[in-house]
Order: sequence, then structure tokens, then C-alpha cells
Amino acid sequence: MSAYLIVDIEDLLLGLQRRAFAIDLYDLASRLRSTAALVAGLISAESLQAIAAANWEKVQALNSSAQQILQGAGFQTFDVAERTQLAEALMARYFSADPQPLDELILVATSPEVLSLIERVPLRKNARVRVWADNPPANAESIIYQPLETVLGIQSKTVALYIDFENIAISLNEQGYAVNLDRLIEGLSAHAKAHGQIIKMAAYAPWGKRGSLPPLIDSSGREVSDEASSRLALANIDPVFNLPGKNSADMRIAKDVLADSAQSNSADIFIIASGDRDFNDVFSALRGRNKQVIVWGVRGSTSRMLENNPTLQVEYLDDFLGLPRYDSLIGQTAAAGLLSGNAPFTPSQWSSLILQYDRLVTSMGAPEVTLEALQEQLQEMHAVVSAARARDLIMQAVALGILRLQQRDGLDFVQPVDEHPIVERTRLVRNRIALRVANTLEVRGWEYVNYGFLLKGIAMDRELDKPGLNVDDAWRSEWVDCLVREGILIREMIPHRQNPEDLVPVIKLAPDLPPMARPQPLAINGSKPSYDDLDSSSTQIVKRDLETEEMMKRIVVSVDQFTSYRNFTWCPLGSLHRRLRPFDSGVTFQRAVEWLQELGAVKIAEYDNPESPYKTKGISVVAESSTAQEILRQRNAFIQALLRLYEQRIPINAANVARETGLSNPELALWLSIMESENVLNPVHGKAGLYSLFRTHHTVNLVAESRDQA
Repeated sequence: MSAYLIVDIEDLLLGLQRRAFAIDLYDLASRLRSTAALVAGLISAESLQAIAAANWEKVQALNSSAQQILQGAGFQTFDVAERTQLAEALMARYFSADPQPLDELILVATSPEVLSLIERVPLRKNARVRVWADNPPANAESIIYQPLETVLGIQSKTVALYIDFENIAISLNEQGYAVNLDRLIEGLSAHAKAHGQIIKMAAYAPWGKRGSLPPLIDSSGREVSDEASSRLALANIDPVFNLPGKNSADMRIAKDVLADSAQSNSADIFIIASGDRDFNDVFSALRGRNKQVIVWGVRGSTSRMLENNPTLQVEYLDDFLGLPRYDSLIGQTAAAGLLSGNAPFTPSQWSSLILQYDRLVTSMGAPEVTLEALQEQLQEMHAVVSAARARDLIMQAVALGILRLQQRDGLDFVQPVDEHPIVERTRLVRNRIALRVANTLEVRGWEYVNYGFLLKGIAMDRELDKPGLNVDDAWRSEWVDCLVREGILIREMIPHRQNPEDLVPVIKLAPDLPPMARPQPLAINGSKPSYDDLDSSSTQIVKRDLETEEMMKRIVVSVDQFTSYRNFTWCPLGSLHRRLRPFDSGVTFQRAVEWLQELGAVKIAEYDNPESPYKTKGISVVAESSTAQEILRQRNAFIQALLRLYEQRIPINAANVARETGLSNPELALWLSIMESENVLNPVHGKAGLYSLFRTHHTVNLVAESRDQA
């Protein structure tokens, strides 16, 4: 009986190290070999071919005596310089010269390179393949998988991590670190895992309290303080809310730690990430319960009482998080880290700073303001929770080149750096949204703007057609909400005009905006301003994008088919949108409808609905419109081509339809998609790319009759 045990030693040692297993390597090797011989049914371990494969130069960094220890435990040690060649080298060394099938193959490995041996090593018909690892391999139906810990009978220590998030974020900022939230989360999780098996992670802060946290950036350079709780939750760190205040988080953490440590299944190691000394009583209770205590702090911000406590293990976050310092970012442009070219430019604490600065300067009628005045403005508008947080925010903006600081007559004056991308983009978005509200109110004579109407209008603003701007409705909503928070816009809920029991959101301009800050509606050639980018009074040439052009064709074809088949004069607009939603990337449907209205191809009106006491908004095709006639002519020509293929018994696929119609690939793909969505063509099951024509389809019959009569 032939049996092989192959161990990826480098992978094994790194895995044990990550999970904080303190294992005697000789004992580990002996247990692996004896257990493998036992499960293979061998009389003794001497009959087992035990192979330890690795790049031994790298393994020496983990255990300098590993090769000698494994040889002493009865393993053959096989050296492979490149991990990518591991399987190939093992096949050449052990299985090419002796192609006899194996009865038993046992792999202690997780890497796909080594696991590929399962498919390559010759095996007998009833041979058994075992994998001992942390997780079962993919496609493991015929493999006997056992967790490595179960095989070896080893246990790791368990870890519970409690993070005073507000404390450590502020401490890191005070020590000059730019807090990268991605690195922070990754570093906290990885370092906790190095101490053992994690059973709990929780982060405490006044989540959702505006301005309570310092600016946090992600790896793309965006300011993401408002996303901190959701990002922590995605990393399995429970965001626990506590009220603002210095001792609020301490009290909540102390309560949870004492309660958790009293449980029978509590963790072996308790890690508390905070530099406060208020946890001394908690530490004493944990030691009394035979728990190991580790404190994570920030150098320069950790209590000396904690640092000098000989019973505590103190580790410093700044040693293992790898955060950049603000002084290393001075002078860098946004493209070098603060902004990523195509990443969505969303509101941030920097945006609040710029918006409140501009509002303050406008109200004062001065070219610049003092640091203290801006600090008070931020507090008054609740952009921050304290004067200290306001000053910290301003000074970080200075360090990043967003603000410029000048000293005169013993006073500190601040001023935005106009060319900075964050300043430039924040002002552009604010101006365009506020201007659209002002224009709509002026042109329509309304008291407010419907929230949905505003979002659609913003989506059509060509001035916002720049990388990272106007990306989707979520982006637009986020900026409208930001301007509401900053006191530039007001959002109210009012009764729906058709159903007073329903409330709908509307937007107004804030009445207390300084006169100079209120946007003035644009006038075109001295005429009345236009609220709509498609208004015919505009002197600008407007170009439709390809997606809008395609949606216009889908709308006309779908409405014509609906009204023709049912002998209706109109199609419910909501139902039409639901049918075409799979092809709508955001506001494409709305843009296409407005273009068709502008071109006179469709009509939108309120119709009596026999199934509802309320009127229904509907859409109909204007038969006299040249635009509608051209779209329907293209549809009819395409269906005629399909009929010719059908009647000649030629398979209907993209290649044959292209030859028959002469359409380019994009046009062909569009019309095939339209025909499929309108049920004229149906994919043939099991035959990719082949369609069947629904010959008795209402529209197909009409086109066929029209062709025959001609």
C-alpha cells in the first residue's frame, strides 16, 4: 500500500503564526506523520512517504532549525525556490519516475499550487485524498477534509477587542497622523488576529453625531468620516453608539468588558484600544478572572499610569498601523492622494469647512476671516462638536493645503486655496445645485422644488459633467442633503397634491442666506431664464449621448406596441419605466422622455384611470412627428429583415441578421435587444446566440401585412 503525506511547511508555519499558536515544531511534525500513518491504515509511520516542501531560505526566517527538526522527525525535506513551481517540482521529483498509483494522498496545504496535485498525482480507483487545512478546498466533493486544529488537537487563545474609536482617532490626529480608515480597520483586525482567534470586535463612538470624529480618509484619498460606522460593520467590527463626551465611551466599554468577561465562554485575551487611565478598575477585575490584558494606545497620548503599569502589555497603534503623517502630505496635490480622478467626489468635513467659510465671508463682506471667526461659525452651524474640534479641523486643512494661514497684527487669518480641487469642486457643486433651485423657483413661480424633480434637473446639468461628479442619484441626494445640513437649502415635507395623506419632500432656498450668497437666476439674451437644459430658448448646442439616443428608440417602440395592441391612446408612464428599467443606468429614461417631448415625438398628460380614483400620468406617441416616424421606420425595416430570414429558413442569429440588414455592431445589438425585450424575438434554449421569431406577434403581423400590401 502506497501513501504520501505532503506538507507545505512555509504555508503551515505562517498560518500557525497568524493564529498565535505556540507549537513545538518537532512535536507538530511527529503528530502529523503518526496521524497520517494511522488514517492511511499503515502498520507503522516508516511505511509513509512524508515530504516537507518549502523554500528553506524563507523558512529559516520563521524557524532557523526547521529543516533539521523535520528531518529528525522522519520527513524528507524538499527545497523549491519558487512557490509557483512547487507542484511541478514535486511531480517531477516523486511521481514521474514512479508512476505507480497511490492508495492514499494527504496534503497539509491551502495554496492552489499544492492542491493542484490532487488532479495530477496518479491514484488508484478507490484511493483516498485528504486535505488538512484551515478551510475546505473548492470542489471538495471527493476529498476528505479535516480542520488542521482538529487533526493536531491544538487550541488557540480567543480574543475580544474593544475600541474607543473617538479617542484613538483624535489621538492619532493630535500626533500628526492622517487617519486612513482602510488602513486603520485592516491594521486593527490583523493585529488582533495575531494574538489569537477573534470572537468579538466592537468600536465605540457617537456615530452619526456630526463633527464628532476628526477627518478620516480612505485609500483613494476621500474624506469618509460619515462612512466610518458602515465600513467598520463590513469588517465585522460592531459599531456601538455612545453619547458624546469624554467619559461616555469609557463607561460603556467598562460595562461591556466586565459583563463579557464574567461569561463562561469569555475570551482569553481582552484588548482595549484607548489611552485613558480610567480603565484601571477594569484591568484589575480582568486579572482577577485570569484574563490576559493588552492595551493599545498612541505614543504621546497614552496615560503614563498605563505605560508604567508592569502588569499590562502595552502596544502602540502608530507602530503597526502604518499611517502617513500630515506633514508628509503638505504640498501634495489632490491627484497625488487627496482625490482620485474618477472616484465620486462626495461631501466631507472639508466641504463643510469651505461652505461655511464662504457663507461667513459673504455675510461679513470681507476677503478673508480670522481663524477664531471661522471656528465660531463651524460651531454655530453644528459642523463640529467643540471649539477644539473646529480648530483641529482648520489646522488639518491648512496642513493639506486646502486653507492658507497668514498672521498679521497678532491675528491668524485663513483663506481657501481657490485652485485646490476640493475647494474648486465643492464650490462648483454648491453653485450649480443652488442655482438650479433658484432658476426653477423663478421660472415656474413655485414656492418650492419637488425633491425628485430637482434630482432629475441636476442630472442634466452639463456643467457637472466632470470626473467624479454627477455619477448617480445617490451622489445627487448626498449633495442636496449636505447643502441642507449646511443651511444653504431647506428640506420640508408637504402633502401630496393628489393624495394629501402622503407627504413628499420639497426643497427651498434658506431664507437667512446673506443677500450676496443667494444665487441669481440666469438670463439668456435678456429673456426669461430657463430652468431646463432642454429649453428651446437656450443658445447652447446640446448633444445627446448614445445611451439617451438608444433609450428614445426603446420608448417609442414600446409605447407604439402597447397602444397598438391594446387599442389605447396612451401608455402609463410608470409601467413603461418599469419595463425599461433594466436599460436605465440612472436618469437615462427621464432624459430620453424629455428629449422626445422637446422634439415633439411624444406627449405626456394626466389621464383618467378606470382602476384608480386618481389620474395617471401617461405617454403617447405623436404620429405626425418625424422623429417618431423615423424610429418606427427603422423598427419595421428590422422586422422585415427578420421575416425574410424566417421565410427562407435561415437561422436568426447576429451574423445572419447583420448580413441581411447591413447594420453596424452597436446598432445591431440595440435592435436585437429591443426585439427581445418586446418579445418579437426569443432566445432558443440551449443554443447561445440563436433566436426564434414570434411570427404571430401583433407588431410582426402588422409589418408583414403592410409589406404584402406594398
